[in-house]
Amino acid sequence: MTTHHSQTAHRPHHPIAIVGAGLGGLTLARVLHVNGIDAALYDLEASQAARGQGGMLDIHEESGQAALRAADLYEDFRALIHSGGQAMRVLDKDAVVRMEEADDGDGGRPEVERGQLRDLLLGSLPDGAVHWGAKVTGARPLGGGRHEVTLADDSTFTTDLLIGADGAWSRIRPLVSDASPAYSGISFVEVDLVDADVRHPDSAAVVGGGMLFALGEGKGFLAHREIDGSLHIYTALKVPEDWISSIDFTADRTDLAKAAVLEHFADWDKSLQALVADADGALIPRRVHTLPIGHRWDRVPGVTLLGDAAHLMSPFAGEGANLAMFDGAELAGAIAARPGDTEAALAAYEEALFPRSENAAAESADSLVRCFRADAPQGLLDMFAGH
Repeated sequence: MTTHHSQTAHRPHHPIAIVGAGLGGLTLARVLHVNGIDAALYDLEASQAARGQGGMLDIHEESGQAALRAADLYEDFRALIHSGGQAMRVLDKDAVVRMEEADDGDGGRPEVERGQLRDLLLGSLPDGAVHWGAKVTGARPLGGGRHEVTLADDSTFTTDLLIGADGAWSRIRPLVSDASPAYSGISFVEVDLVDADVRHPDSAAVVGGGMLFALGEGKGFLAHREIDGSLHIYTALKVPEDWISSIDFTADRTDLAKAAVLEHFADWDKSLQALVADADGALIPRRVHTLPIGHRWDRVPGVTLLGDAAHLMSPFAGEGANLAMFDGAELAGAIAARPGDTEAALAAYEEALFPRSENAAAESADSLVRCFRADAPQGLLDMFAGH
């Protein structure tokens, strides 16, 4: 089956089309490629380098690392690991260290930079596999499991198998489910402290070599040290959904935004307040949304979902990227194992997907409550003690 690129009477047709070139969609495409199966990816970003991919990810042995093994990229991934990044400290609001763990080097959950991991996956795909600057606005069934997908420029393509790997606000999800993300009750304000050891030595000491949790009732700081020596801080607040809208986060009003955030931390230790007060650059606000725990759908011919499109959850179990990659590898494996029977492949994939994602979403929801309850950080300490 050929793919047509001429824009005349022919519109492109792809046997397999993946919407979204995030970690999940890329892992799916790569594992298909390893199995000799081509797929086309469509992504709304203008190019591979269109925006920073920010943040460190801990890649779990049983999910993200398993996916990278299926993708024949495990050894390349090992070269990207941020050594020391598994170190962790838990502080209370008075900056008292309640727990500290060095990076023991066991590699169970090594830290890598999201952008470097994405580049590794992108580099492992054939040239032209990703159609950049292609914002999907909708899709409709054509019968027989085929779908037509419409882009923002009004062009269309058709596909025999459509996979929504397009995140929280998926344009493919409505084909299988009427669920939509709901506000979790937590909002993040993200900040960076650049060249921390030199410019922000006190903050560098507070965060340590890996991950920091500084937690109190209904609020806290989650921070990690990045490979480039900067600190990335997620300020978490239990606030109404419209709280972010009440603050001007434009770059030239950063001092006012910092003050509005720090109002919530007036009785916290100065060394923790400084994580926001001394931040470099603009503050990035972000509401945390989730899909219902146990989100599932009836089998719809020729279409399925993976990653956040299927099971958006709060980041408090650290599972989002790992699950998306694992979903991609599992889906690719199911397709490769059943040549010519896409429906059987999708049914097998979803049968395992639903309980797996329900368990992770429940864990994330429990963890969110545990992190910010009245006696925080005690809930987190108890959880680690239980492990």
